[in-house]
Amino acid sequence: MTRRWSIPVTTPSRTLADLRRILPADQLALAFRRAETLRLDVGPQAGYEPDPSRSELERRFLSICRRHRLPAPEVNVWIGAFEVDFLWRERCLIVETDGFRHHGTRTAFEADRPRDARLGVLGYLVLRFTHRQVVEDADGVASTLRALLAG
Repeated sequence: MTRRWSIPVTTPSRTLADLRRILPADQLALAFRRAETLRLDVGPQAGYEPDPSRSELERRFLSICRRHRLPAPEVNVWIGAFEVDFLWRERCLIVETDGFRHHGTRTAFEADRPRDARLGVLGYLVLRFTHRQVVEDADGVASTLRALLAG
């Protein structure tokens, strides 16, 4: 324990260890996800596998990859100045999952195009899948990825 502005506080790792004793598993999983989203160091935790995804849409996309036995991508990694959702480095393939909540504004729409173009100049193919595609057409998403990753 340490003090911040005279208030006793614990590290994120210790807080999660303490929460493990009192929270149901689903609530503890949410606490871990929130800590990861905030990029907090949770340290080693028994029975805990880090979840590199930051949203339900990203988790659904990873589920498609597992279910269709596609090669596992790197998740939320940086390429130069850009953080990308999913990367197959050896194929120079990037996938962005776009929910309307974060990509449904003119500002986001306008920002995504030059970003994709700059990544293209670096040699990457950028694919964008919408929330609807990931949720309602998982087989189509997997088929597209399989074709691009195979060849």
